[in-house]
Amino acid sequence: MPKEIHPYAVLIRPIITEKSTVLAGTNKYVFEVDPRANKNQIREAVQVAFSVRVADVNTMNVRGKPKRFGRKVVNRPDWKKAVVTLVPGDKIELFEGI
Repeated sequence: MPKEIHPYAVLIRPIITEKSTVLAGTNKYVFEVDPRANKNQIREAVQVAFSVRVADVNTMNVRGKPKRFGRKVVNRPDWKKAVVTLVPGDKIELFEGI
């Protein structure tokens, strides 16, 4: 992954589940990110995209689940998840209306 990368190339989509909305109340937001991105690139991407200050970034690789298509069983692709903790007082408005 190049050093200078557009923030929207690192952040693929926000993860909106029951657990992530509960975490949003504690200033933690969950995103699906590029599997090649490191924590520093994720931090910079969130700061540029949402104009907030990031306190911490935790990442995890999620294994794809097996799915059935008739008799055939295939695996969904693996992906990377990032839990971004913001500085107290900052928040991302994208998650507020959910």
